[in-house]
Amino acid sequence: MRGVTGTAGCGHGRGEGAEVLLVRVAGGDHQAFEELYGLISGPVFGLVRRVVRDPAQSEEVVQEVLLELWRSAGRFDPARGSALSWILTLAHRRAVDRVRSARAAGEREQREALRAGEPAFDHVTEEVEAGLEREWVRRCLRRLTDLQRQSVTLAYYDGYTYREVAERLALPLGTVKTRMRDGLNRLRGCLGGAA
Repeated sequence: MRGVTGTAGCGHGRGEGAEVLLVRVAGGDHQAFEELYGLISGPVFGLVRRVVRDPAQSEEVVQEVLLELWRSAGRFDPARGSALSWILTLAHRRAVDRVRSARAAGEREQREALRAGEPAFDHVTEEVEAGLEREWVRRCLRRLTDLQRQSVTLAYYDGYTYREVAERLALPLGTVKTRMRDGLNRLRGCLGGAA
């Protein structure tokens, strides 16, 4: 998947690939887990964010995936595919489980509300509010410079790591990190006005 392969490193630590790092993680190597985290966190968050949609829920799911990865690294079988594919499959399953769980909880609440004679949760209002929030984010993104907007979009919506964003934009990593920080600060200020 996009620039991160299971056998090529991204310049983290020793530059080892995900397969090698997973073997070390299975042996309880904390340093290998940190390197693996740096290698996969962007793609994992991007995938989970696309499935779950809610940023806070997405972060929780990513934490669950990382914990599962730490506990089950020994189950990875390189004969069945790349490490990144295996990790993204774990992430996708966990994200789908979260969506199904949330949907089931919503349906239970509706049934309980109907039994109790209370008005059901107003899905129309919720969808309108979510649409307004998305529009506010779009407006705030338009206030960023082109480079800030590209960097933030690639990292937070497409799941690229900072290093991958730098490679994709053909810019030094330090420049991308600075633009990203400045862009996120501007976004935070703009979105603060939405509250």
